[in-house]
Amino acid sequence: MKLLTINPGSTSTKIAVFEDDNLIFKKTLQHDIDALKQYHVVTEQFEFRKKAILDVLKEVGYNVNEFNAIVGRGGFVRPISSGVFAINDKMKGDLLSCRYGEHASNLGALIADDIAKTIPNCRALIADPVVVDEMQDVARIAGHPLFNRTAASHALNQKAIAKRYAKDIGKPYNELNLIVTHLGGGISVGAHKQGKVIDGNNAIEGEGPFSPERSGGLTAMQVAKLCFSGKYTFAQVKKMMVGEGGLVAYLGTNNIQIVEEEMIPAGNQKAIEIHEAMAYNVAKEIGAMATVLEGKVDAILLTGGIAFNPLIVDSITRKVGFLAPVKVYPGEDEMGALAGNGLAALRGEVEINTY
Repeated sequence: MKLLTINPGSTSTKIAVFEDDNLIFKKTLQHDIDALKQYHVVTEQFEFRKKAILDVLKEVGYNVNEFNAIVGRGGFVRPISSGVFAINDKMKGDLLSCRYGEHASNLGALIADDIAKTIPNCRALIADPVVVDEMQDVARIAGHPLFNRTAASHALNQKAIAKRYAKDIGKPYNELNLIVTHLGGGISVGAHKQGKVIDGNNAIEGEGPFSPERSGGLTAMQVAKLCFSGKYTFAQVKKMMVGEGGLVAYLGTNNIQIVEEEMIPAGNQKAIEIHEAMAYNVAKEIGAMATVLEGKVDAILLTGGIAFNPLIVDSITRKVGFLAPVKVYPGEDEMGALAGNGLAALRGEVEINTY
């Protein structure tokens, strides 16, 4: 089986080619920011990004007609369960209209489907998009009827790491209670109860701990006062919360490695304080998810790019280690997770769902 995986980001598109379980080609296509600025909405970048993908595949000698499946990163579709979904017209309509949100990942399914249409017997699929929703009903109640809590997390990597841990210990994922924490530009913490993520912070909309680029859960009344101060537009406030919050706002960098290897060793007290505060906030969120699982936690898993950095991992581990064993899986293998889901679907090991 040969699969192509596509993962569009804000200024790049990651692609990878797999033969069965083996990664045989991987590349990150960096897009010129000025070139992207000409597009008013992200879906207008469709032809631009598709051409970049096909050009690279041709350049390295891949014949697209050999692919059995194209698996795209799932974008902002309606809230759905985890798993593999066939890309259909209804899904494409929701992504093109940005009905549930605008994000570069919306292009994953659109490009995958367009390429697959030209290949005989090739499947176009997505797997575990950011809007995977398995939340229990009580977790949806926000505190006021005009508001509701929704699911939006690093579902693809969280699910992949949870299943990897289950495989490592020789137990089924759907028999374990796990707290999975994705530590990246955004930070999401999910309570996985017997195969379902029954609660977690909405990292896309600002819930939970602050991160390298996001402000996290700010005090509601302070946010309300800021919004009505007349000093800021909605776009400016949004940028404070997503993109220019967290470490960027406090320390002027989103690179935790710089904080740990340069600022802290140099005795930068502000860096020491903010670094500890981020670990503190992550640990608090993990503790909250432990209550969701009623204290029955088999393991706490730390993953994502920040998990490569020992100081913050050690700080979080010290704070939550009493709850359950902590296992660290640094980095994120979203391309492998997409391919693994697609391969399982082609082999008939998992169901291909209809959107």
